[in-house]
Amino acid sequence: MWLQLRLYLLVGLMFAILYGIIIGIGYILGYSGFTFYVLIIGFALALILIQYAIGPKTVEWSMRIRYIKENEYPKLHRMVEDLSVQASLPKKPKIGISKVQIPNAFAFGRTMGGARVCVTEGILNLVSDEELKAVLGHEISHIKHRDVAVITMLSVVPMICYILYISFFWGGMFGGRQRDGGAMIIIGLLALVIYFITSLLVMYGSRIREYYADIGSTELGNEPHHLATALYKLSIGSAKLSKKALKQTEGMKAFFLNDPSRSMYEVRELKEIDIDMNGTIDQNELMILSTKKVKLSGADKLMETLSTHPNMVKRIQHLAHLSTKSYM
Repeated sequence: MWLQLRLYLLVGLMFAILYGIIIGIGYILGYSGFTFYVLIIGFALALILIQYAIGPKTVEWSMRIRYIKENEYPKLHRMVEDLSVQASLPKKPKIGISKVQIPNAFAFGRTMGGARVCVTEGILNLVSDEELKAVLGHEISHIKHRDVAVITMLSVVPMICYILYISFFWGGMFGGRQRDGGAMIIIGLLALVIYFITSLLVMYGSRIREYYADIGSTELGNEPHHLATALYKLSIGSAKLSKKALKQTEGMKAFFLNDPSRSMYEVRELKEIDIDMNGTIDQNELMILSTKKVKLSGADKLMETLSTHPNMVKRIQHLAHLSTKSYM
C-alpha cells in the first residue's frame, strides 16, 4: 500500500508542478483570465490524449510485435490466462512476441481490457517455466495496478516543460525588439530546470512501479526466487549481446523488466549473490541476502537516480524480504 500511495502522491506532485508553471507564466507575462488558463490546460490535455492514442501503436512498431494464437504457443497462453484470472483482469490480455533478441518482457495498453503482454524471442529459451511465469506475473501486475497509464500521465509533464523551454527561451532570444523578450528567456530557463527535475521524478515513479509489480508477481503465487533468477538470467543474456543490439531498443527500455543497458554492471553484482555459481538465485541465497545490509556507493546512487529501474541488488534484496515473509 505504501508503494501505491507514493505513486499517487507523485502524480499529485507532478500536476501541482504543472499548475504552478501555468500560474507562473501567466504572472510573469501579465496574462490572466479564464481564456488563458483554458488554453494552457487544453494544450496539456491534448498532449496526454495524443500520447494515449498513439502509444500502443508506437510500441508495436518499435518492438516489431507479432500477436500469436493459442495453437502457436499454448503454454504461454495458458500461463497468461491463469495469471489474468488470479489478478481478476476483465479479460486475458493479447499476447505478442517481439522480434528482438534482447531477453525481456513488457506490458502496455490504454486500459485493462485492451492490455497487451509481450515477450521477446530472446527470453523464450533462456528461463524455466516457473521463471517465465514469475516474469509474466510481474507484467500482469503492471496491468492490474494501471501503472502504465500513470507513467504515461507523468511523462507528459516533462514533455510540456521541454516544449515551453524551446518556445519561450528561443522565442525570447530571436524575438527581436519584443519588450517581454527578457521575461520569455527567464521562463524558458526555468522550464528547462523544471524539465530536468520532473524527468527525475518520472524515473523515480518508474522505479516505484517496478517494486510494486515485483510484489504483485509474488501475490499471484510466484516464488520470489524464481523472479530473482529470471532477473539474473536476463542480465546475463543481455550482457552477451553487442552494443549495437542493445541500442536498438534504447528508447523502449522503460517498458522492460530490467534495464538491458546496465546488464554488464548488474551481472558483476549479482554473481556475488550467486554463492554456488550455478547461474540461479535460489531460496537459500535469498535468505542469506535478506540478512545483509546493501550499501550503495555515491556512483551507484547517482546511476539509480538517473535510471528507470531500481538498483538490481536492492531489488533482489526486496524480493529476499518478500521470500522471508512468505516462509514465516
